Amino acid sequence: MKKNIFAVLALFLSISIFGQNIPAYYNGIDFSLSGVSLKNQLTTLITNTHTNTLTYSQIWNALKITDLDPNDTSKVLLVYGWVGTTTGQQAFSRDKNNNGGNNGQWNREHTYAKSIGTPNLGESGPGADAHHLRASDVQWNNNRGNKKFASGSGNSGNVGSNWYPGDEWKGDVARMMMYMYVRYGSQCLPSNVGVGSTTNTPDAMIDLFLQWNIEDPVSAVEIQRNDYLGGNGTYAQGNRNPFIDNPYIATKIWGGAPAEDKWGLLGNEKFNKFTFNVYPNPATNNAVFISTDEKIELITVYSLDGKLIKKITKPQFTKDVYQIKELKSGTYILNLKSGKNISTKKLIVK
Repeated sequence: MKKNIFAVLALFLSISIFGQNIPAYYNGIDFSLSGVSLKNQLTTLITNTHTNTLTYSQIWNALKITDLDPNDTSKVLLVYGWVGTTTGQQAFSRDKNNNGGNNGQWNREHTYAKSIGTPNLGESGPGADAHHLRASDVQWNNNRGNKKFASGSGNSGNVGSNWYPGDEWKGDVARMMMYMYVRYGSQCLPSNVGVGSTTNTPDAMIDLFLQWNIEDPVSAVEIQRNDYLGGNGTYAQGNRNPFIDNPYIATKIWGGAPAEDKWGLLGNEKFNKFTFNVYPNPATNNAVFISTDEKIELITVYSLDGKLIKKITKPQFTKDVYQIKELKSGTYILNLKSGKNISTKKLIVK
């Protein structure tokens, strides 16, 4: 399937805005938003850039790339594995080619268990989304089964009738569950897969995953997985997990104690929009005027699928007005950068 060119390039490129680096993949996302409004924008992004739908059989080959041990690329890391354990069902890693359904092999673990999706995730679509499928020991995977994730400590294992993924893996699990919820909505409710309260969040996220997202920082293998799956490899999907790119996005959406802000920006009180006007909007003659009192350093125009349409560096305003010409009919995201701040508006050209 043909991939979105922008999604491919986004893996390698970033733009400097607000004096910080935010991956170009997120151009068009208004990070001055919070709550469900920000979540909805991210849902659109990770859905539209999910341009390569993997089959369940292709997941084998995907995991042999995404889950490689960064310290020994002949092996894959096994989710729920115990650090320092080299053999048996709690092994931390295993030969990447020793996969299958037999004891002593690794299998494809649905961290969001198929049967507790509403409806069942199956083995296609969400059931074959590599962002939540991980290499896992066959027996230890069977032990987890479809148990809900619950609070615990130390290594992975049963917590009553539930399952603790382990100190090493709880952040990975939290960010995968956040991705699945934002990507697939009510089919992958956090409360179906984890034990926790939704009282203090705006839309059914549970506090357990927010806590784990803070306590267990993003790991090298998470970054490795996200970079491959968001790229253009044979088994890449084209979309990214935003919560791996920046755990603080979860704080922006669901509140609670602040997670790590990897961009050093979203938790900054100076992260505010400034005022500008664009007119006419909708435009009818392929040109629009922008007016603002701010000193604008950069104007960028993107299509809704993230393709850069125009980039205007140090635009020359006349009496606080600048004109953009030769815009084709369509809907665009218009970004203006002033110092460390950026402001965004939707623009329609008829």
